[in-house]
Amino acid sequence: MFVDSHCHIDFPELAAQLEALLARMAANDVVAALCVAVNLEDFPRLLALAESDPRLFASVGVHPDYPDVDEPDVATLVARAAHPKVVAIGETGLDYYRLTDAPHWQRERFRVHIRAARAANKPLIVHMRSASEDTVRILREEGAEAVGGVMHCFTGDWASAEAAMELGFCISFSGIVTFRSAADLREVAARIPDEWLLIETDSPYLAPEPHRGKRCEPAFVRHVAERLALVRGTSVERIAEITTNNFQRIFNVLG
Repeated sequence: MFVDSHCHIDFPELAAQLEALLARMAANDVVAALCVAVNLEDFPRLLALAESDPRLFASVGVHPDYPDVDEPDVATLVARAAHPKVVAIGETGLDYYRLTDAPHWQRERFRVHIRAARAANKPLIVHMRSASEDTVRILREEGAEAVGGVMHCFTGDWASAEAAMELGFCISFSGIVTFRSAADLREVAARIPDEWLLIETDSPYLAPEPHRGKRCEPAFVRHVAERLALVRGTSVERIAEITTNNFQRIFNVLG
């Protein structure tokens, strides 16, 4: 059994074919998917999707790369996280890839999410791109180890992975780990202890080989597991077991 720990199947291009997506999930032994929020405006739609099927879960948060959206506050995030289908706060974090001036508002938004996660006692879903030093520093300063969570779509080096794990964060690999250009990332993936490993698709983005260039979906998480099994010298069944158990532990679901 596989779990897609991070997807966006509420986005219109995937939500329009939800029944078929869920059927392909079942055909590929994907037993659950976490539908991750990127803004507050679309949260009602996301929550309704999660409520529509027992295999789907939701988060609440505002993506760090979205400047022109409703700004979250701690009280709003905590109130929406109280719903039983909402299992995490995020996605949040830092992304300096396009915003090369390292904007102050992004760091403040990140801090708000960490404080909300601690108040709600829910794990964090962290987006980190071209900002590993500041991300880890703020997680430490805000006491994020009290709730832990996941470093989603991880593409960092071993040092940043190790720092995240020390704070109680799983390391989640997406289809990027299957890309020919990702040899360094596969070296990191080979070193992650079993208890800190997760898999995801980040649908509709980053489809793994052999589907690269196509629209991604949760059923494709099997291919991420297959590549990790090869990299780590183990079976696909073992990757499925440990990542599903880790998802259950971190998000307190599927028990």
